[in-house]
Amino acid sequence: MVFYLGPLPIHVYGLLLMLGALAGSWLATVEARRRGLDPEMIWDALVWVLIGGVIGARLWHVFTPPESMVEMGITTHYYLTHPLAMIAVWRGGLGIPGAVMGGLLAFWLFARRRKLNFALWLDVAAPGIALGQAIGRWGNYVNQELYGAPTHLPWAIYIDPAHRLPQFADQAYYHPLFFYEFLWNLLNMGVLLYAARKWSDRLRTGDIFLMYLVIYPVGRFFLEFLRLDPAEVGGLDINQMLMAVVALGAGAALAWRHRPGAPAPQQPTGAPSGRKRRRRRKQAKDR
Repeated sequence: MVFYLGPLPIHVYGLLLMLGALAGSWLATVEARRRGLDPEMIWDALVWVLIGGVIGARLWHVFTPPESMVEMGITTHYYLTHPLAMIAVWRGGLGIPGAVMGGLLAFWLFARRRKLNFALWLDVAAPGIALGQAIGRWGNYVNQELYGAPTHLPWAIYIDPAHRLPQFADQAYYHPLFFYEFLWNLLNMGVLLYAARKWSDRLRTGDIFLMYLVIYPVGRFFLEFLRLDPAEVGGLDINQMLMAVVALGAGAALAWRHRPGAPAPQQPTGAPSGRKRRRRRKQAKDR
């Protein structure tokens, strides 16, 4: 969907992605301030993360195009031999796994440059990442993409014939897969915010981000079963397989960090414990 400001075309899909990035960054600044960190670091890092995220998302799509595009001849080989098509992100084709990996790499470079505690700032950013993903998924609704199998459930969405897969041309209503993921991302955000406050004295630096790497992939893994147009590599849904590997790896890391007999977690510099925060609030009330 496109509207115009004079001669300037504005793509609603891109607008929603930007809105998600800004909302997620705002939430990260709230978390940074709560932890006694400089919230301006989030805005400084945003440009780095956006550039890395877009590059990563596009590369993921280029190297793992969905089945429907492969059937039309739009393969990895096609992209590699048509460089202009490779960079035409305004035509669609961005992969969330690539966006997260590209954004993480860019954020790591930024943290290294500013000499920041990378794991600590990942904890700060994790709920905002989930919020940004939730808002960005509405771009799929605008583009009538990322819908699931045909269904007659009351909340099914109508898909125009032009956006239906050829083998489902006679089916009008589908699972709103984008909406399911929107809800899952909001739940992820809520769990991360709750955990960061409720268990602040027991969590290690990096635990919140590891929780994100468990919760999001688990939901995405099961939602892939409803997807009609998966990206396959060697006959396997590459997104689904990656989600399984990431969730299991992050879950194992969390279990190891909190195994019986493990050393007690240490609060990083600039991140007051929950007990200290409660004491500060009490002192403020007494004044």
